[in-house]
Amino acid sequence: MSHQKRFDPILLVISGAIFSLLILMAFLVFSVISMIAIGLGAAVVMYQMVALQRGQVIRSSNTRKFPSPFFIFLLASPIVLGAIVGFDTYHIQNSISKAILLWGLTMTFWSTLLFIPLALYSKRREMSIPELASFPRVSIIVPAYNEEKVIERTIQAIIDTKYQDKEIILVDDGSKDKTWEMMSKYKKQAKVLQKTNGGKASAINFGLAYATGEIIVIVDADTIIGHESLIHLVKGFSSDKNVAAVAGNIKVRNRKNWLTWCQAIEYVAGIQIARRALDVFGAISVVPGALGSFRKNILEDIGSYHKDTLVEDFDLTLKILKTKMFIAGSTDATAYTEAPESLKSMYKQRKRWYGGNLQVFSRHSDALTNPRFGILQKFVFPYMIFASCIMPFVSFITIASAIYAGIFGDWLFVLLMFAIFSALQCLQVALAVRLDNEDPRLILYGVFLVVGFKQILDILLLGAVFEHLSKKEQVWTSADRVGM
Repeated sequence: MSHQKRFDPILLVISGAIFSLLILMAFLVFSVISMIAIGLGAAVVMYQMVALQRGQVIRSSNTRKFPSPFFIFLLASPIVLGAIVGFDTYHIQNSISKAILLWGLTMTFWSTLLFIPLALYSKRREMSIPELASFPRVSIIVPAYNEEKVIERTIQAIIDTKYQDKEIILVDDGSKDKTWEMMSKYKKQAKVLQKTNGGKASAINFGLAYATGEIIVIVDADTIIGHESLIHLVKGFSSDKNVAAVAGNIKVRNRKNWLTWCQAIEYVAGIQIARRALDVFGAISVVPGALGSFRKNILEDIGSYHKDTLVEDFDLTLKILKTKMFIAGSTDATAYTEAPESLKSMYKQRKRWYGGNLQVFSRHSDALTNPRFGILQKFVFPYMIFASCIMPFVSFITIASAIYAGIFGDWLFVLLMFAIFSALQCLQVALAVRLDNEDPRLILYGVFLVVGFKQILDILLLGAVFEHLSKKEQVWTSADRVGM
């Protein structure tokens, strides 16, 4: 009997609405010259994506170390396209602020045009992965430091998870609370280890020495994994022998206030749209520490986790991508994590994330110019730098222009732009929610990815950039545990 899944037609309806809005937006706010410029830019991006996906990217006849054409295009396009659209708009409407607003809108136009089709393709491809025919041994490592509020629920979820051949390895990284005492209750079901404090990376590496599984799964101490998550992670490896790692689908479980709901939508939209697009190329940029899986032999070959970075999961992911092995994602392998419930707690978490990301960018800066790293050099690394270091500046320039335009009489135009941005974002969130079978209430928070929550993230990102440029020492900071 066939178990072929049917593609959800509602996804096509939502996607059609998104592209209809893009066409309407272009008709309402862009002149013919601007639309031609945007179209040419979009065509170049689409060509790059199709060539990358087919493995047909033109290779240079020499081995000179130089940024990829895609990265040069990403950097040059805001300047060139901004100049064209800006000059055209200023010439027609005599308004610099309108020109800048349209420039920002153009960037959104491009990213939407690029990522939505790739996300749908990724969904269809994931649906075609066959059921497991064999079940290789899986070792689940849980590193923990001062996690007494959450550790027992995490362990129990792993014990209850459906999988035929698994071993659980709990590593107490020199906790000063009752973490070790709580872990010790599970000595019959798991290997319970203790070491002096050395950080998360050292705790994982310590656990690896005791692992006997072919597949290694890393689970954060505050994370509750789904009942069939291990099965779906292993399915990701079965699709291709060149898959070195499979990233899980991380969700926020403590949706209590505006901030946690915004983080929930950030996770869902990021994983279901942007990450799915990268999944098409087998080049997901981060295997999350909350739930990530790896072939053990690959971890051993690349030297396991590095201890001198604040984001060991990102660093390890780039090390794998440098080998030109694939990194896939599974949206069925779910994990529920605890998000910060206050701005202060979120600041501590994102300070480590964003500062650590910049550390890793510097550590792996050769990935920007060395063509031997394949798609990492040609697309993934340039995209990450652009999204993390350039887009926050674009966002604030656009916001400042909107405020200026509103103050000096163009408030109707500003409202139109805000309505278009918001409608487009909410439609993309609706698509992500449908792709992930998530809570429809998340769609209502889509507007905050345009104004409000978006600016909080951008401020934290820019703060990390300035701290990195000033060479301020980065230290480990994390969100306060709530415990549920």
